Amino acid sequence: MITTRILPAVLLCASAFIVSSCAPKAPETSSSVQAQKVFDQTLTNTEKEFVSLVGAMPEDKFGFAPTAGKFDGVRTFGQQAKHAAFVLNELSAVLLGESTPPTGAHENGPDELTGKDQILQYVKDAFAHAHRGVATITNDNLLEQTVDPFNAKGKRARVDTVGVMSSHTFDHYGQMVVYARMNGIVPPASQ
Repeated sequence: MITTRILPAVLLCASAFIVSSCAPKAPETSSSVQAQKVFDQTLTNTEKEFVSLVGAMPEDKFGFAPTAGKFDGVRTFGQQAKHAAFVLNELSAVLLGESTPPTGAHENGPDELTGKDQILQYVKDAFAHAHRGVATITNDNLLEQTVDPFNAKGKRARVDTVGVMSSHTFDHYGQMVVYARMNGIVPPASQ
């Protein structure tokens, strides 16, 4: 008796799902496209400053980390760049619905990437991944909850994920500027 009541309901729901998924989608509104462009432009600005700084540091300084003062255990310049790129990849994966590495796994990026050219390419690839992630943003899904790559039990709004892409990258950019200046390098954004 329960089966005779449930089966029609299941069929009705399945039919509604099939009809809705086959219906033509409305084009994105200009405000959705505009929101996406704003986020992408912010990411582009972040990318320009970050990538140019990584490119400006001489290869023999990628292993540099300050030692005077309270700098015990800080990341080297190269590790800072790889870490920022790793987090961009984590956040991008969330936006794109891809699987992410477990929280904290390899947070300094791949160990085998040690040379300037390798690290610079890893950073560029991470920004390309981030641009693909940002391209998924619309006005309709800004507040949609996704997994939080920094808290396995938490959720994060898509708009927050996009914001962290720039804020986290600039946190490390600021540290890397100090490293560069300590080595006589003026960041390209300051020239």
